[in-house]
Amino acid sequence: MKHLAACLVLGSGLGLSAVQHVQAQSADEAKAFIEKYASPVSEWTGPTEGPEAASDKTIVMLAADMTNGGVLGAANGVEEAAEAIGWDVTIIEGGGTVSGRSSTFGQALTLKPDGVIILGYNPTEQQAGMAQLRDAGIPMVTWHSVSGNGPSEEHGIFANITTDAQDVARAAAYWAYLDAEEEPAVVIFTDSTYQIAIDKADWMKEAIKELGGEVLEYVDTPLDETSTRMPQLTTTLLQRHGEKWTHSLAINDLYFDFMGPSLEAAGIAGSAAPRNVAAGDGSEAAYQRIRNAQFQAVTVAEPLNLQGWQLVDEMNRALAGEEWSGYTSPLHIVTAENIDRDGGTENRFDPENGYREAYKQIWDGN
Repeated sequence: MKHLAACLVLGSGLGLSAVQHVQAQSADEAKAFIEKYASPVSEWTGPTEGPEAASDKTIVMLAADMTNGGVLGAANGVEEAAEAIGWDVTIIEGGGTVSGRSSTFGQALTLKPDGVIILGYNPTEQQAGMAQLRDAGIPMVTWHSVSGNGPSEEHGIFANITTDAQDVARAAAYWAYLDAEEEPAVVIFTDSTYQIAIDKADWMKEAIKELGGEVLEYVDTPLDETSTRMPQLTTTLLQRHGEKWTHSLAINDLYFDFMGPSLEAAGIAGSAAPRNVAAGDGSEAAYQRIRNAQFQAVTVAEPLNLQGWQLVDEMNRALAGEEWSGYTSPLHIVTAENIDRDGGTENRFDPENGYREAYKQIWDGN
């Protein structure tokens, strides 16, 4: 695999798949929801038919920020699947900046790839670059670019890959609600750079309020600045809300990478309030924090490696002129009680449902 850095690293609409969601109205309904998604994932519910592997394809993968555990996990899955299908993949990093992400499109076009896989880009922010790919007739498959799973005709995306983002958000909110004995007072962290982040944060806010909980604060702070912003921001929030603050709800694990030292400095134990709950992605660092009871209680994990395989499969369908698979990958609520299941011993959610074999059989024509 080739790995390039973006030259200028200096420092949306919904998909078409429609899912009906029912909001929990009671603690019993919230508990049933949590139990459903905290259970082991052992059954393959994805595609069993599709086009055979296209041969000798060159793919460019644009990665928004490889320090983001979700992007890194999906990228690793793409590389693993590309090796299995026999494709050459070149990674170009955006470095976590607007200018860096913008510069990757020119580099991608120069390489004249058969297709482009895009991880973590906001298509509204990068509409010019995505239009260039679309005009060049290069198919695009994305990860976490919009909130919906599936095609986005507005942006020229063959298929966007994510879990059910609304269920991910609700899982985080419901767990906090139950853990707070039905009296949560939460701070929500999001990044308005990304539509999916806004949507997940809004869904968490809605779920908490619908159940009678309190949203103390809704904090919009950039993911690519968490290392510099979160330490002081955590201290400020503690001063503002004190012991009333029961839980933090964040749109992914990255926010909690940098909260621990400030909480510890305030004399707060790793398992004490505010308890940190992430609505995605299930990073290695998050697993370690949960296992060690160090300033994170839950991550609503996505099967990042599986999603990498799905990205490759959807690209293969695009290259064959077929429709997307229609598959929505499963989410998993990871707690201290179930952390060693479904790949947890390797600090990731990797379902034991045979997805690698299922995709290989499709690509082999079996």
